[in-house]
Amino acid sequence: MKVVFMGTPDFSVAALETIIKAGHQVTAVVTQPDKPKGRGKEMQITPVKACALKYNIPVFQPVKIKMPDEVERLRTYEADVFVVAAFGQILSEEILTMPKFGCINIHASLLPKYRGAGPIQWAILNGEKETGVTIMQMDKGIDTGDMLFARKIPIAKKETGDSLHDKLAQLGAEMIVEALSKIEAGEVTPVKQNDADSCYAKMLQKSMGKIEWTKPAAEIERLVRGLNSWPSAYTSFHGKTLKIWESDVCEKNATELRTEGAVLPGMVAAVEKDAVYVQTGDGLLKVTEVQLEGKKRMPVKDFLLGYPIKPGEIFG
Repeated sequence: MKVVFMGTPDFSVAALETIIKAGHQVTAVVTQPDKPKGRGKEMQITPVKACALKYNIPVFQPVKIKMPDEVERLRTYEADVFVVAAFGQILSEEILTMPKFGCINIHASLLPKYRGAGPIQWAILNGEKETGVTIMQMDKGIDTGDMLFARKIPIAKKETGDSLHDKLAQLGAEMIVEALSKIEAGEVTPVKQNDADSCYAKMLQKSMGKIEWTKPAAEIERLVRGLNSWPSAYTSFHGKTLKIWESDVCEKNATELRTEGAVLPGMVAAVEKDAVYVQTGDGLLKVTEVQLEGKKRMPVKDFLLGYPIKPGEIFG
């Protein structure tokens, strides 16, 4: 089939490459405009644009794809279907109905759960046991269109936002090729979503990573994993930001660790050579990898050599 591919971040690249290697003709790639990044503010292209250039595919980078001139330009890239994977702009109804087979979206959740921009991380934050990818026929709503295919995968005990991202990107890439073949052959049976079962996965914000030590240890541990690698979970230590990269819910309580005195949320209950135990609103969090502001990530064992921590000190 002739395909126009719309995507922007790393998540989209595997799908684009798989579509190309499967023999479909990608007539154009639509992605977000280049943006300045870093201290030098050098313009940086999107991962999808980099992939398109590697295969000599025309690249279209509209600031607002719904504008009349942009819609008309899109029409010139004659295609049977538009495949969308984390593009980052809302498509107008005119665009949705432009190609013969409409617009097909690769969404990283088991719809109707986790509609929206952050489905991968929110599945971990909320303690889900499984997630997956849904191939969906797009409509004018946000992730509300009919479902064409869905596939589940388990969420591992120590799954992070990054590791789950990579698994779902690969799963989506495999599924979209299968989907395109069946769509072209007329072998799909669209299934409407049950709106009553839906929930929204809002976009991640840096402020979400601030640890509230009054929350249970299990919830904080999921925060650490779900927001790894961005925006990351963090607290403060001696007036500086301290990111927490790895942690576990401790089975012991403060008394078993022989902590003296009152133990309040955020207080260090005990220190071992390779771990710091922090009291939460419910249970202890065993912290094993950290990163102090301006420093590299390191195991707590190495961190303690330069920054001794004593029981009774407060995080946050």
